[in-house]
Amino acid sequence: MTFQDSGGDRLGALVDGDTVVVDLAAAADPNRPAFASMQALIDAGERGLAEARKLVADHPEHTRRPAGSVTWRSPLPRPVRLRDCGLFIEHLAPTGKSMAKRQAASADDPEAELARLLASGRYDVPKLVTERVLYYGADHLSVSGPDEVINCPSYSAHLDYELEWAAVVGRTGRDITPDDAHSYIFGYTIFNDWTARDTQALIAQAGFGVGGDSKDFDGSTTLGPCIVTADEIADPYALEMSAWVNGVERSRGTTRRMHHSFESAVVQLSTGKTVYAGEVLGSGTVRSGTSFENGWQLADGDVVELEVEGIGVLRNRVQIPGR
Repeated sequence: MTFQDSGGDRLGALVDGDTVVVDLAAAADPNRPAFASMQALIDAGERGLAEARKLVADHPEHTRRPAGSVTWRSPLPRPVRLRDCGLFIEHLAPTGKSMAKRQAASADDPEAELARLLASGRYDVPKLVTERVLYYGADHLSVSGPDEVINCPSYSAHLDYELEWAAVVGRTGRDITPDDAHSYIFGYTIFNDWTARDTQALIAQAGFGVGGDSKDFDGSTTLGPCIVTADEIADPYALEMSAWVNGVERSRGTTRRMHHSFESAVVQLSTGKTVYAGEVLGSGTVRSGTSFENGWQLADGDVVELEVEGIGVLRNRVQIPGR
């Protein structure tokens, strides 16, 4: 994990049931740059991870800090690249219908307009999403971390969470084969793809997809609370996922329902081009993983917690003026 002190961001490892943070830079030889940051550790490869394991197993007492006493940051505060992929596709149909309902609501006859929009095919799930990994580029400069307040952008009044998780690429490569793809995954983290739904609906009408200003604002992607290295998760496609708002469960899903795997994304995204160590690949949203899909809306001050089995809980409070 990455935490902050008076000197800036520092690399830590969670021990003792995640109750203690070991300051890896303080525990290591000061001449070893591998522990200067999470990106440095990723760049150090297997040798860096092996050294980190030794430090965790035998660290000086003065390098230990209570996990609750430090300010947690995104484990990768500024990823080298950030892409959100459509690996879950089950949520697309209900989300498309919700977007059509929103657009039809202002018509003189909303029911007739909704029927017309649905019949147009604009909100159908394209066959292409089942055949290949589609993605959009997210803003790697707008990453937030655990317990940060997420502010709805001033041009929106409808902020929503998206229950996702992500793989972090561990090695730079090109034309990666399916047999090698898993070895390129450094680890996994939770990914909250905050979305301004009203702005998204406007952009969708213009045929420019679902991104733009609706997903590109300060803090619009939250990562955390940590990165769990790939060796710690026996089966990444058998994990429970849930979202809680003010302590009430609102969404539940499982990584078993992923249509595409992270390995498939690595293969496709490296075909004819390079993927880089430290890239973050979001999964896309699990079915029922948004308030929009479920027919309700976040309010000002709500606390959103996303949980993925084996990784932890990613918690944020939202500020939505007028809500």
